[in-house]
Amino acid sequence: MGNRDDVEFFDIPSAGKDDDELTAELFRSAFRATGASPGTTHRWRDMSPEQAENVWTALAAWVKWLVATYQLTTSVVPDCWWRHPEMVAELYALQRLEQVSFSADDAGFGPLAFHERLPHAVERLRTHTRTAGCVGLQSHKEPTARLLAVEDPEFLQWRLAHRQPGAEQMKSCCLAADGHE
Repeated sequence: MGNRDDVEFFDIPSAGKDDDELTAELFRSAFRATGASPGTTHRWRDMSPEQAENVWTALAAWVKWLVATYQLTTSVVPDCWWRHPEMVAELYALQRLEQVSFSADDAGFGPLAFHERLPHAVERLRTHTRTAGCVGLQSHKEPTARLLAVEDPEFLQWRLAHRQPGAEQMKSCCLAADGHE
C-alpha cells in the first residue's frame, strides 16, 4: 500500500528528455515564462544621479525593514551605515538577493536561499562595523580612504613588462622542457 509521497506518484516537470527530474525542479524558473522583473541591479560607481536617488530611497527603506524584522543591533548595522561603502555594498547585495527571492519566476527556493545567506551577511556586516569603529564610539567615525597609486612610475614600468606572479618560473620550466635552457 503506497501513499502520495511515493516516488512513482511524485511528478516533477522536466525541461526535456535528457534532463533529470531533480535538475528540472531546481531550475524550473529557467524554463518558465518570466513574470514581473524584480528590477535592475546597479553598480554603484556607474549610476546616474537619478538612478542613485531611486536606489538610495529603496535601500534605506529596505534596511529599515531588515533591522526591524531581524532585530539587528548597532553592532551589525550602525546608525551611520549609509556612510560606509563596504556596508552599503553588503546591504545592497542582500537587498537584491531578498528581492529576487520573491520574484514571480522563483521556484520557491529563493526565500530559503536568502535565509541561508543572511547569517553570513550579518557576520560580514558585524566585521565591517567593528572595523569602522562607530559602535564603540557611539558616533560616526569617518572612514579613511585608501587609494592605490596606480600612476606610480614603478607600477607603470612593471605593468609594461606584462608580468604575472609565477610567469618567470613557467617560462623557465617551458624552456627546460624544450631543451632551450
